[in-house]
Order: sequence, then C-alpha cells, then structure tokens
Amino acid sequence: MDDIEIPPHFICPISLQIMKDPVTVVTGITYDRDSIQRWQAHAQNNNTCPVTNQPLPINSGFTPNHNLRRLIQSWRVSDDSKQVSMKQSLFQVKVMVMNLIKNVKVPDLKVVALERLRKLACESDDEIRVCLKEVGVVRAMISVVVSCYENRSIVGLKEALDVLHVVRFTQDETWLIVSKYDRIIRCLTWVLSLDNHACVDDKSNTSMEELHVIQINKQTYPANSTFIRGDKETACMKLHAIVLLKDILHHAKSLVLERLDLDFFKTIIRVLQHRKINNLEHGIKDLLNVMHTTCTWPRNCSMMIESGAVFELIELELGSPEKGITEVIMAVLVHLCSSADGRAQLLGHAGAIAVITKRITTVSRKVDERALIIVSLISRFSGTDEVVKEMARVGMVEKLCMVLQLNGLHSYTREKAKEILKRHSNVWKDSPCLDVTLLSRYPS
Repeated sequence: MDDIEIPPHFICPISLQIMKDPVTVVTGITYDRDSIQRWQAHAQNNNTCPVTNQPLPINSGFTPNHNLRRLIQSWRVSDDSKQVSMKQSLFQVKVMVMNLIKNVKVPDLKVVALERLRKLACESDDEIRVCLKEVGVVRAMISVVVSCYENRSIVGLKEALDVLHVVRFTQDETWLIVSKYDRIIRCLTWVLSLDNHACVDDKSNTSMEELHVIQINKQTYPANSTFIRGDKETACMKLHAIVLLKDILHHAKSLVLERLDLDFFKTIIRVLQHRKINNLEHGIKDLLNVMHTTCTWPRNCSMMIESGAVFELIELELGSPEKGITEVIMAVLVHLCSSADGRAQLLGHAGAIAVITKRITTVSRKVDERALIIVSLISRFSGTDEVVKEMARVGMVEKLCMVLQLNGLHSYTREKAKEILKRHSNVWKDSPCLDVTLLSRYPS
C-alpha cells in the first residue's frame, strides 16, 4: 500500500469508495448519492442516517456538495491520485470497519453493515484483510453466527459466514475463538442442518435433528424455504460452515475433539449422504478432512459408526471420486475398521470388499497402504469363510499377488500383502494366480 493516503472526506461512509456524486443529507453528513439512495431503498420505513443514527426521512432530499465534488475531480487527475492507485489508506479502512462492526450490533443497521463488510472482505487484497482481522472482524462475525444459532434466525448469517470464509483465522486465533465461544462448533453444525424438517418448540433443549425452522422478524418459516434462501445461497452457507469446521478442528486442542457429540456426527454423515441433493459436492473433501481429524479418538469413531459413516464412505467411493478424496476415505476407514462394529458395517455393504480391491494398485501408494491395512484388519479379525471366499471372488488374491511382485523387497505394502496371503493360503491355494512358492521367495 502506498504511503500517500486518500483524503478521508473523499470516502463515502457507506461504500468506503471515493465519492462520484457527493450529496449532503439533513443530518449534515455527506454520502455518495447512489449509496445513500440504495441505503434508503433497503431500509424501507426504518430510515436513519448511517453515521449519526438520526432520523432521515425518505422525502428529505439531498443537497449536492459541489465544492467537494470539484476537489475530488481535481485530486483524481493529480500525481497523488496516480501514486495511490485509488486505494484507501489502511487507517481509513480500519476506522470504517470499526464503525461497521458497531453498526452490526444495531438491529436496524445490522444487515447493511454486514453486507458492507462482506463486500470489503471479498473484493479487497490480503493487506486489507489483515486490517479486518486487526480491528476484530473475526470475533464480530463469530458473534453474529452464535447469535443466529441462539435465536434460530438467519438474518445476517450468510454475510457473516462469507466474511469468515474469506478472512479465515490462524491456530492461535482458533484457540481464542473456541475458548470464548465454546458453542461455535454446535453453531456451525446447526448451519449444516438448516434443511431439516422437525419441529422446534424448546430452543434450549433441541437436538440438531430437530432444527427445522428459522425466524425472521418474529415469523417462522421452514429452514429450506425458497422464500428465505435459494438453494445456491443455502449451499454456500453450508460450504463455508464445512470449511470453518475443518479449520477449527484442525487447529483445536484435544479437549475440543473430546467434546463432540452424536448430533455432530449424525449431521456430518447426513450432509455426506445428501451431498448431491444439497449441491455440496464441492465441499466433500473438506467434510472428509473433518472426519479424518475427529476419528483419531476412539469415542468419536464409535459415534461415526453409529451414524452410518462406513456405509456412506463406501457409497461415496463407489462413485469413483478423485485421488485425493479416495485417499482420505481410506484413511478414515482404517480408523473405523479398527473396531468390530466398523468392520461389521463395512462387510454389511455388498460392494465394500469389491471397491477396496479395485482401488489397490490403481490410485496411489497411500491408497495401497491404507486399503491393505483395511483388508488385513478384516482378514485377521473378521475373516470368516464367507468373507474370505468373497475376497477371492472379487479378485483380491490377484491384487495381493500383484502387490507382492511389484513392490520393493522390504516395502510395507509387500509385507502386508504377504501377511494376508499366508493367513488364508489354505483357502486360496487353488487360485490360478497364487503360486505357494511365490510366498517362499520373499522371506520375512
């Protein structure tokens, strides 16, 4: 940012841009004509001056500020204008943002202030976004999200999530946010459940599955009503919520991961299940990363399995996703299949063994390692005659022999493949691709 600053009185308090047609209203404040007209059109019957909060009747008229207009026009062609390339000074931005944050707390000004913050965050460069964080935009937007959750209202929710998605936050900031706003994870989970259809009577004792209505101006509507939000806007809010959950949980301390409840995982799996209907396929990798971060705790694994995670992960993998998604799916399945319930759920899916078999040697080294761990867990702890025969039927023996021959002498995948083949060689000995002498060629 250049050292020379734009004169503060050239900036419209609403748009934060240099004024093109400055006009003075009855309160004595000067605005850009287009900005104040749009402000009044949005405010409808609650017309107030954005700066002073004094009444501003819609028919009060504007007085053109010709002197200021001439000064701005002269400045635009000066050397100073060229040097700053029409950028606002950091100081001016900070002052404006601080005023907007104050306006967010005023009901009549909240929506317009949030929209201004959203536009500033989305259209500015990294330096301006740093300024936003320095003056407390992250905390202010988190407060809006928490307030929306507590009041079951989406007024300003999309704008707040848009700002948070653009600005983001660091690990240190995450710890501060979680410590001050201990309900933020539940709030973001609520955003993901806005399309539910249950009834809300008691807000304080409502589970995620029961949050079906939202409130605007004391009127309640179904959370998926097109009157409230179009499908694209709802999907956008959910995609932002997924990314924020991923960031928070990635940086969170163990205490946060230990406090996750069943409603959280049921909501995550429900989003995974209805990803196409809700236009959330672009957020699947982030959602899987949320699962990968949280499944490192055995208690969380149990709740994931109870929520049907294994079945839905297999369903997702059957769609032949991109390499990165397959890698995360296999990583999560490794944790879930470490328990008997997880293995039982996997074997309960008719296509599970087949799709895991198909992925071996065809995607990446990571997928090979993780898939072989899953197969090893199944063969060791759940390897009934029926399961072992199913492995042979879908081509698992051939894939294991291929791994045995393709990988290096001391590779991890080769050792896993050899371990599995030896464990069931008495059942698979008649397989045309299994030469028992092949196993003896690779001593342990």
